[in-house]
Amino acid sequence: MSRRPVSRVTDAQEPQSARQRRRQRWYFALMGTCVLLIVVAWNLVRFVSVPAAVVMSAVAAVIPPVAALIANWGEGR
Repeated sequence: MSRRPVSRVTDAQEPQSARQRRRQRWYFALMGTCVLLIVVAWNLVRFVSVPAAVVMSAVAAVIPPVAALIANWGEGR
């Protein structure tokens, strides 16, 4: 039995709890990616290419501020 999509009859905003859950998922996904990049860079990639490991670390260094921006996006509404 398939579910039909819900029709909206109002312009009411999505509940804050749903917005916060979505922002948390993005934050944890980005931070998980950051940790994964660091771990892979310095435990595997450095044996093949140190410059590639440094680039991966630089990308990982940019992710936390972006994750914080996404986690707080639209909070003031």
